[in-house]
Amino acid sequence: MSDAPENPDISPEAVDAAVDAALAAIAAAGDTAALKAARSAHTAEGSALARLNARMRDVAPADKAAFGKLVGQARGRVNQALAAREEELAAAETAAKLEAERIDITAVAPRGRVGARHPISLLQEEIAQIFVGMGWEIAEGPELEHEWYNFDALNFDEDHPARQMQDTFFIEPVDRHLVMRTHTSPVQVRSMLEREVPLYVLCPGRAYRTDEFDATHLPAFTQFEGIVVDKGITMAHLKGTLDHAAKVLFGPEAKTRFRANYFPFTEPSAELDLWHPTFAGGARWIEWGGCGMINPNVLRAAGIDPEEYSGFAFGMGVERTLMFRSDVQDMRDMAEGDVRFSEQFGMVV
Repeated sequence: MSDAPENPDISPEAVDAAVDAALAAIAAAGDTAALKAARSAHTAEGSALARLNARMRDVAPADKAAFGKLVGQARGRVNQALAAREEELAAAETAAKLEAERIDITAVAPRGRVGARHPISLLQEEIAQIFVGMGWEIAEGPELEHEWYNFDALNFDEDHPARQMQDTFFIEPVDRHLVMRTHTSPVQVRSMLEREVPLYVLCPGRAYRTDEFDATHLPAFTQFEGIVVDKGITMAHLKGTLDHAAKVLFGPEAKTRFRANYFPFTEPSAELDLWHPTFAGGARWIEWGGCGMINPNVLRAAGIDPEEYSGFAFGMGVERTLMFRSDVQDMRDMAEGDVRFSEQFGMVV
């Protein structure tokens, strides 16, 4: 630019100095924010190039073309450098963002700790499989039940203690006759009403009673009840069925015995004892549940002729069964949801 005209304020040296300063600032900008600051400092109003451009009004007319070309070329170089650097920074920032968000699809995914099925659910499923293996069906029913299914159809008298407020959760208003079922026996009644005989059904599920929440009682618990209705059914069939279930659940040396008792829905009725060969305190007889031949009144309530058909029924608690099998000392451990309790059973997902 040595052949450019001279001017006290506009000179090739002054223009070169302004361009060099601008290019240095542009090259030093490490991100788009720094580049924006460099653009403002070296091209905006008040910058060296802007002041040089403003002095064009003082240049003699004969020299305006030469000085205009000098300043214009300088501003063009700076703008080109800004555009090139802006493109570089944008590409670099995009690459950095993509790298930060990159996912290695070949890497093993991190596995967080997941929940697992509760041992009560696992045992209930195992019990169901035993009876399905014998050709039985699994039936379920509502936990909020009508009093007729829960009591009347099962031959409970109106003044039976189990129907009192201190034993049963009645749903208000009481005159609707709705209760939280106190056993899964209503499912047996529904099965007799809805299915054709012969009938072989297992009824597992939740039941509710106004029991204390302590080591041996829960106000909400799980039962499995079975019902058979067919021609020629006897107590011997009941005994053989329960002996088979006991051996599968507790080992080949397990067996059952009956002790006479009374239940409204069976006649004759029996308490069911289990010979537990591997009990933690030594092999012994322990009470497991109740059973008996279905009362003819229950068969009649379901529209089944007791002169032609007979049947048996039984019921045991799943929590109680788990206590026997796994030496659980406190039923509250089964209800409180502590994962450390479930971990003892293998955390099956």
